Amino acid sequence: MKKVYIFCLGIILLSFTLAVFCYSAMPEKMASHWGMNGEVNGYMPKFWGLFLMPLVSLVIFGLFVLIPKIDPLKENIVKFRKYFDWFIVLLEIFLLYVYILTLVWNVGIRFNFSLAIIPAMALFFYYIGILVEKSERNWFVGIRNPWTLSNEIVWKKTHKLGGRLFKVAGLVTFSGILFPEYAFLLFVLPAIVFAIFINFYSYFIFKKQK
Repeated sequence: MKKVYIFCLGIILLSFTLAVFCYSAMPEKMASHWGMNGEVNGYMPKFWGLFLMPLVSLVIFGLFVLIPKIDPLKENIVKFRKYFDWFIVLLEIFLLYVYILTLVWNVGIRFNFSLAIIPAMALFFYYIGILVEKSERNWFVGIRNPWTLSNEIVWKKTHKLGGRLFKVAGLVTFSGILFPEYAFLLFVLPAIVFAIFINFYSYFIFKKQK
């Protein structure tokens, strides 16, 4: 088994261990969702509050291990497999970080949850930009629409620009630390605007190629 997979399984095992270890310290109803102002607006029973995230992490890991085996263009995934594998690692670390923040909050330590998650989201966006730039045409990873999947040149041009936009989105998201009152908008707006733009961009590149 790859060292990357062993590392990811270690992270998942750690999250399950934390769930068992912290069970007696958690309230019967755990805070599980926070609004844009950092205040709690959702709860769930203790069992699911503790074990849902570890289970989600395990399922996501299984899916990402499966993707390179079932993709019809799996030979292309091999070309950027190093970046793909590190994306899995980063995603599992991100989920563990969010899970630890949830546990800390539920033992009574109060903080602005939204601000605490901003650096992790910014780093995640930035690395997605790296992965997008390096990705080759496939059915599961990258900016997949009818135009990128139909034309190699459209794929490459779209992902070159898309990767840069994701990196910019990461930097804009990180600026939410400096402007906490706009943190939610600085996270959401770039993601929405860039996603819409890059899909239109791929369409126009496709039409130009035709």
